[in-house]
Amino acid sequence: MSAWAAKRFWKAASVVQLDAGYTVHLDGRAVKTPAKNALIVPTQNLAQMIAAEWDAQTGRVNPETMPMTRRANSALEKVAPNRSAVVTELAGYGASDLLCYRAGSPAELVARQAAGWQPWLDWAARDLAAPLHVTAGIMHVAQPAESLSNLQDHLAAFDAFALAGLHDLVAITGSLVLALAMAKGHLPPAQGFALSRIDEQWQAEHWGVDEAAAALESAKAAALHDAHRFLAACA
Repeated sequence: MSAWAAKRFWKAASVVQLDAGYTVHLDGRAVKTPAKNALIVPTQNLAQMIAAEWDAQTGRVNPETMPMTRRANSALEKVAPNRSAVVTELAGYGASDLLCYRAGSPAELVARQAAGWQPWLDWAARDLAAPLHVTAGIMHVAQPAESLSNLQDHLAAFDAFALAGLHDLVAITGSLVLALAMAKGHLPPAQGFALSRIDEQWQAEHWGVDEAAAALESAKAAALHDAHRFLAACA
């Protein structure tokens, strides 16, 4: 059966252990990915979260309310077959990491960025062996080849499921350093998101809050939280 059934037909979702991991059954019928492959995840915790999403469906199935299921599908169908390319794509963020591009003025924003971002660049230099150069403005600054190589090595240690969660942390924040800090348990996701939005928060404080922009920020924060939950559940 297709994982994206149009309407709910099952009474209960349950977790089933397999030799290869864990899957979810709907009244004894195994959930499959959109491409009709077996949906097998690495941990019981993740399978339980996916089962809870299916149990929460009423009437027509809404994939938008199933972030764990969607990411598991992505891990199996998009990341796993292209793992090397995904690692390379994510490593590319290290060459233009948000934390490396600072404002030249005003002084208060410069200080806020330095206070929020520099400790995590120091962490990357110390714990990841990946010191990165900082510049003022948006002109590209070249990063040490060895640092970029070391960042890629750290990414290569993640399996396809973890990479699926990490991908969203990187894409939402624009920072590979913040994403790795969150993934490795050094930075709470709420703080990581706030650090990635220092510029936006500054603008809001001085120019007011736009309702559409605020709604987008809220959606991004929720997506980052879901990605972090998924990543944590993969371990």
